[in-house]
Amino acid sequence: MSNQEETPEQAPKAAPENRLSKKLPEEVQAEGPKTPKTEASQTPKTEASEPPETDPEQAEPTLSGRQRLVNGLWPPRLSRAQFIVALLLFGLGFGLAVQVASNSDGDGALRGARQEDLVRILDELDDRTQRLEEEKQGLEDQRTELENSSDQAEEARKQTVEKEKQLGILAGTVAAQGPGITLTIGDTKGAVEADMLLDAIQELRAAGSEAIQVNGVRVVASTYLTDPSGGGVSVDGNKISAPYRFKVIGKPQDLEPALNIPGGVVQTLEKEQATVTVERSDKIIVDALRPAKQPDYARSSSQ
Repeated sequence: MSNQEETPEQAPKAAPENRLSKKLPEEVQAEGPKTPKTEASQTPKTEASEPPETDPEQAEPTLSGRQRLVNGLWPPRLSRAQFIVALLLFGLGFGLAVQVASNSDGDGALRGARQEDLVRILDELDDRTQRLEEEKQGLEDQRTELENSSDQAEEARKQTVEKEKQLGILAGTVAAQGPGITLTIGDTKGAVEADMLLDAIQELRAAGSEAIQVNGVRVVASTYLTDPSGGGVSVDGNKISAPYRFKVIGKPQDLEPALNIPGGVVQTLEKEQATVTVERSDKIIVDALRPAKQPDYARSSSQ
């Protein structure tokens, strides 16, 4: 009986111990891992609930290639070297533009010239070429005569005297006569200036003139013209006034067309309301002389 009584007393006592022992491990096991799971689960939820941060560079609108090019070129950012190079290029371009414009202005007169004027200009160029060829041939003939002459000393003396006369004519130390033209320029309004007369002299020289005299003043290689006060023109310091009379020795067929080319001396003077007349003659006398000057430093190389 005692065993039976002890058994039922022990049985109900064992049951609660089992329940407690089962319950405690379950509660410990449930509560133990539950806390970290809750923290782990809440952390990503909090991060997911927050809006993602945006990058300010990615927020800017995408620029096209043309917009990037404009932003890179403006405003300009030039270094000192780049500025100097740009300035040099600008100067070069400006110089080329001025040269092209000047060439266009110089060719304008010929571009608008008539056919007969162009033919006359070509004939004048052919005459100049022929004249240079004749001078070349004359020099070659003189050399041949010196080489073939039996008395080379006498032949050399003759050529020296002839050369002295030629140089005297060019230097203005001796008088000269021969065919040529007379150019007369009337200037009632005082519009003719020294540079216009100088252009006439240069054109006559280019056409083959051998001696020139202007209002009693001999024109030589060193002649200069200026505009003095009170009107008129000064030639080598000698003041002359209108009408300006040029006596020119040379081939008339070359001298007159050279003055009448389109855009030449005659047209320029007529634009200034000056009167120009050109007369051909078989005998022009140039008797104005220039004193021979002894050079201070230059000596003949043959001495």
